[in-house]
Amino acid sequence: MPKSWAVVPTSLPIILRRCHVCASKHFQASGTFRVNANHKLLDAWLLVLCSVCRDTTKLTVLERANVRSVRPELLDRLHHNDPGLVAELLQDPSLLRRNRVLLDWSDAWRLDTDGSELLEDEAIDISVRFAARIPVRPVRLIAEGFSLSRAEVARLVAAGKIDSPVRLSSKRSGDFTFTFER
Repeated sequence: MPKSWAVVPTSLPIILRRCHVCASKHFQASGTFRVNANHKLLDAWLLVLCSVCRDTTKLTVLERANVRSVRPELLDRLHHNDPGLVAELLQDPSLLRRNRVLLDWSDAWRLDTDGSELLEDEAIDISVRFAARIPVRPVRLIAEGFSLSRAEVARLVAAGKIDSPVRLSSKRSGDFTFTFER
């Protein structure tokens, strides 16, 4: 019997970057963009706030981009501080790499199951879908989905009761499937 689970973000992740004022490593997205035009060139930044001292730092979104090369709807979303755009940009690996930041998704996601429960003597096929690029270990998801301890899930994997084409002990941020046999 196939089941479907979803890993869904509940809030924006913490941005990991060293603050130059207080040496804290945690920033929060303010939801505000700053756009600067210099003749036909545009710069755009996402403003982030230090969690400790509230100092503002900029994450580069556009750098010296020609006005004609920027999609009008993107420019409109930047000017209106679209919160959906903030979430989209924090999912962009090139933006994170360019700004040398990492994301901490602790306590910023939840697992939605469709009421999957363990049934005696029945194999369950489960597909896990990620609504965002949230890195999490499948073992943790299985433990949370079935209300088991991670040690119990590790024992079930070792015994061959949980089978998956992907490695269950390393972090994943993409969709996968597994079979649970009781």
